[in-house]
Amino acid sequence: MPAAMNDPSHVSEVYPVISKRIPVIGIVGGIGSGKSAVANWVKAHTDVLVIDADKLGHDALKSAAVKDALLHLFGRDIFGADGFINRSFLAKRVFGNSPEQLAARHDLEKTVHPEIGRRISEEVSLAMTNGRVAVLLDAAVLLEAGWRRLCDLVVFVDTPDAIRSLRVQKNRNWTEDELRRREASQWSLDRKRQESDFVITNDRDLEYAGRQLLEILRVRGAIT
Repeated sequence: MPAAMNDPSHVSEVYPVISKRIPVIGIVGGIGSGKSAVANWVKAHTDVLVIDADKLGHDALKSAAVKDALLHLFGRDIFGADGFINRSFLAKRVFGNSPEQLAARHDLEKTVHPEIGRRISEEVSLAMTNGRVAVLLDAAVLLEAGWRRLCDLVVFVDTPDAIRSLRVQKNRNWTEDELRRREASQWSLDRKRQESDFVITNDRDLEYAGRQLLEILRVRGAIT
């Protein structure tokens, strides 16, 4: 059984457990592990819907209700001249291990995670309506946020640290210190791996990892 999330009390009050007729498979792993690439490789080879929780999070920050709540919590400093939330500035407030950052991150997650969860539920329902064979939920903080309850199973993408570090340097222009600072806000990789139902290895070409995930879909009966 998965460990209890840090603050689960708000989850069931905001969005219901989905009565699923198709498999919903959560994809987790370290930053730079290639979760999105693997999920999208599978999407290119079978009729699944990939839900990008990070994108839903960006969209949630644009909603009036979330913006109002964060204005109350953090003040106008987190907003740019265009009226939208400055995510880089907000990241500096919430990523880190100082007491202030930990408290700020808790407030942010308590505000934004339920809204993302609601949007995930809507996307899964739409996938059913549109006849998709399965849903792949690509979500870095799936376990921390309590979204596992929306999934049939969770898959951990295991990628060596050296590969992940090179990827975030190339794709996000992050230093090694920035990678570690961001990952400190999430569960440890060991804990994520232990809480997952399957582990796939992404240390070679993308097809190698993608076919492992396809096999899991076959095991679940989503594809033949």
